[in-house]
Amino acid sequence: MSSPIIKRPIPYIALILAHIFWGANYVVAKITLQEFPPMSLALLRFAIASLLLVPFFLAETKKVKIEKQDLPKLIAVGVLIIVLNITFFFEGIKRTTAIDASFLSLLIPMLSVLLGWWFLKEKIYLVNLFGIALGLVGTLVIIGLPQLITGTISPQMLTGNILIVLASVSWVLGATISKNLVGKYSSLIITAIAFLVGTVAFFIPAALEYIQNPGWINQVTILGITGLVFMALLASISAYFLFEWGLSKTSIMVADLFQYIEPFIATALAILLLAEKVSHQFLIGGALIAVGAYLGTLAKEAHHRHHKAHRV
Repeated sequence: MSSPIIKRPIPYIALILAHIFWGANYVVAKITLQEFPPMSLALLRFAIASLLLVPFFLAETKKVKIEKQDLPKLIAVGVLIIVLNITFFFEGIKRTTAIDASFLSLLIPMLSVLLGWWFLKEKIYLVNLFGIALGLVGTLVIIGLPQLITGTISPQMLTGNILIVLASVSWVLGATISKNLVGKYSSLIITAIAFLVGTVAFFIPAALEYIQNPGWINQVTILGITGLVFMALLASISAYFLFEWGLSKTSIMVADLFQYIEPFIATALAILLLAEKVSHQFLIGGALIAVGAYLGTLAKEAHHRHHKAHRV
């Protein structure tokens, strides 16, 4: 019996491409933030993405009416998975390595399982708890607990790694709230509103950045513009549609499994483009996180559908 991947490879290729874009985004963000202030980059990214989503959003709202009582939840999702997630991510990626950040993001599926168990009463297995514990130990190793104990840690990298963890936490909290909305609204509607919330929220901080340093615009090069275009068009819009289409042709377990591609894409590009190095500590922590993330989500038959367009 031939594999479904061989029989129908296109959906799997779409999923792989989506996760390649998301994996590359760690390195692209780190490079682009050398030319853009963080809040200005966030504003431009989501303003462009929101503009491109408008036609699809309007088409969806003709089919499904958004109820007023759901607006606070929809806005809360935007605040958590766009405003807080992106703020923590941008501020964190400036201070730490793209390699560390990409592996720390594997906390997302593990935290999602935990919150689903605590708040949504989802079924969880002993192997999931063991995997989550393993992943959390790996996270502490990468964050820098060993150096913290010995007093040799870089304060900047420690801060950056903690911010990346906070980005993952805010993402999972937003995704948990959105689970109650997915049955009523399409992920496109939730994503579009979240993008709009982010665009509005980032406007004032971006304006303050401009007031403090209006000359930053003149320092943006083709490389910076390319990074912005990549983040808005590929890491947001294109990855979203590729993921959703691939998901519709496969299953959520298959789609989420490809998430483990991201850290390896980020690591390869960070070594090649940023000259980042892989330490022995990272190898230990990264291995614990990767194994923990896999075991932490293993056998979760109802692994929930997350709208991933706005992940980082």
